[in-house]
Parts: sequence; C-alpha cells; structure tokens
Amino acid sequence: MPTIIPIVRSTSASDGSILSLAELSAGAIRQASDGWHVLLRIRDVEHRLWLKEPPVADAAYAAELVLDGDFEIRAHAARRLWLALNGRPAGPTFHGLSPQRRQRLALALRALDARIDGNSYREIAEGLFGTRYIPERAWKSDDLRNRTIRLVQTGLELMRGGYRELLRRARRKR
Repeated sequence: MPTIIPIVRSTSASDGSILSLAELSAGAIRQASDGWHVLLRIRDVEHRLWLKEPPVADAAYAAELVLDGDFEIRAHAARRLWLALNGRPAGPTFHGLSPQRRQRLALALRALDARIDGNSYREIAEGLFGTRYIPERAWKSDDLRNRTIRLVQTGLELMRGGYRELLRRARRKR
C-alpha cells in the first residue's frame, strides 16, 4: 500500500530532522511476518510506517521512497509525516473522496449486497431510493433502473479488486 512509509536505518549524521526510535515508540509497534509495522499518531493524524528489520534504540531512521508508479503517493505520505514530526500541520491527505463520491460508493456497495442476496433491480431501487420514486409502468425504460444497474456494476467492480484504485490518484486521459 503506497501510503505506508518504508523506514530504514539512516546512514547520515543525526541532525534532529531524522526519525528516531523515541518517535517510533510513541506509536503502536507490531511485528508481522514481513517486518515491523508502526502506527504513529501525531495530533490526531495517523501515519503508517514499515521497517524490514527490528527497531534499534540508538539508530536514526529515514524514509525510503521507491521510484515506481506510486512514488507521488509515497512522497506525499512521507512529507505529511515530516511536517507532523516538525510540529507543523500535516495537511490534507493525498486525495480525499468528495461527499458525492462517498455517497455513490456507499450506494454501490448496498446495491451489490442486495444483488448478491438475490434481489431484482426493481427491489434494489426500492430499497435505495424508496417506492414512491419507482414507476408502476415503464420500469424498463426508467432512468432509476439504469442508475441502479450502474450502481450494481460499480459494486461488482469494487468487489473484483477495483477498490484498490480508490487509493491511487485519478489518472487523466490525455
């Protein structure tokens, strides 16, 4: 996950701007099969760190940023950590979801759950939008039917792994 910052022992001289074990100890450190995971909370902002090797008491640490497709996200997460460690506001997350996008995703997941439970598109639309908006006739050509189908398709896309794209910045087509 690109928002988790890989931390390595620093080889440069400690000038106070490098992360130390004292800061790491303030968070929740957990050992896992792939290394050590740290959840560091600074002024109500969570920063997730990962160390390949166990933390050492007198060592200084630095962020290791891989130059890959997620570099921009990793750099942003590292900068937010740096700002927080230096007593400054961490700033906004890389890309927050708009309220409209959140609502659409919530509707898509509800529609998916209903479809998996065997409900028809009409029943799903009634559950999501209320029966008063569902026409008695002309359901097949109603816009709400098409919207419900698109919501179910979005939910299926998320279920098949599309949820990972929520963590990445939307890429514009050129």
